[in-house]
Amino acid sequence: MTDDLAAPASRADVDDVTLLLGRAPQGEFDVVVRRPDGRPVVIRNAPLLGDGTPMPTRYWLVDDDLRRAVSTLEASGGVRAAEAAIDPDEVAAAHARYAAERDAALPPGHTGPRPSGGVAGTRTGVKCLHAHYAWHLAGGDDPIGRWVAEHLSS
Repeated sequence: MTDDLAAPASRADVDDVTLLLGRAPQGEFDVVVRRPDGRPVVIRNAPLLGDGTPMPTRYWLVDDDLRRAVSTLEASGGVRAAEAAIDPDEVAAAHARYAAERDAALPPGHTGPRPSGGVAGTRTGVKCLHAHYAWHLAGGDDPIGRWVAEHLSS
């Protein structure tokens, strides 16, 4: 997989992500991680959807194979296991970093509703291993994402 944080979505990317999600994306996004063949793995969402609705999930895992693998990990108790394995202060710090990055991408002077929470919109603990792993793959400093990577490779 390749990590290219400067790749705005092309028309082909929008088509690929639409197919992967089963619906058209509701906001602008960049493809930040790709498979070797160029297909999107992780997208970075704008902090606001096209209609101005806040989008708390900045990084989204769209690759089918990885989504299934992470879903299997979640179904086997992965959320509780990850939360138990990582110091809560480290998780809280990751949420704060994620929120700060997302909020910095808001349009200058934005006064409307804002996204809230950290990874996947949660304020504390772990809500979604997919979102943590997506941010990790995109280069984010996420201890839960690292935990997921370790457990997927074992």
